[in-house]
Amino acid sequence: MNQYKKDFIEFMIDCSVLKFGDFVTKSGRKTPFFVNTGFYRTGSQLKRLGEFYAEAIKDNFGLDFDVLFGPAYKGIPLTVAATTALYDKFGADIRYCSNRKEVKDHGDKGILLGSPINDGDRVVIIEDVTTAGTSIQETMPIIKAQGDVTPVGLVVSVDRMERGQDERSALKAISETYGIKTASIVTMSEVVEHLYNREYKGRVVIDDTLKAAIDRYYEQYGAAEK
Repeated sequence: MNQYKKDFIEFMIDCSVLKFGDFVTKSGRKTPFFVNTGFYRTGSQLKRLGEFYAEAIKDNFGLDFDVLFGPAYKGIPLTVAATTALYDKFGADIRYCSNRKEVKDHGDKGILLGSPINDGDRVVIIEDVTTAGTSIQETMPIIKAQGDVTPVGLVVSVDRMERGQDERSALKAISETYGIKTASIVTMSEVVEHLYNREYKGRVVIDDTLKAAIDRYYEQYGAAEK
């Protein structure tokens, strides 16, 4: 596992983004782990988050694309942080773009924030966590409506590796439906691999009891095709 993945897992714990216990997801599933990206709240946290995304983007898509698109609302700070990091770390001056929830009818009119998307542009989409894959259904038409553009792929922070609307994982379904590559900074499998029976800051985060609960969750909700 790449070092930046290990660092990101620990970063999520430090930011209280990744938690373990008893939770209920939006879809009603009882889960022993929860990822809440709303807990990235400071400038230093967003800076580091952007750097982790930049590493994953470079690893999975390279730097030969034009626009990083972050769907409103959570995607707006993500795309700014990640494009800044792509320039700082790799010298890649990628344009950033997001959508408005409502079309602006005065001043700088339209549905987009940041850079326009032009004919010939190659676009990577950035999101926080994708569980059911519903947001991409709204995002893809917006991108396609801008002209002769090529959606290259989608990157998220954590792949929960659970089935979406069918037996496939949400990322697998998106990849096959839209013909794009999907990637994540880390998968839950990597999270478990890194933390299981390993002490971090004086405590074992995933012990045998929690590991058994996670295994039971994936027996019930794990994707057949990841």
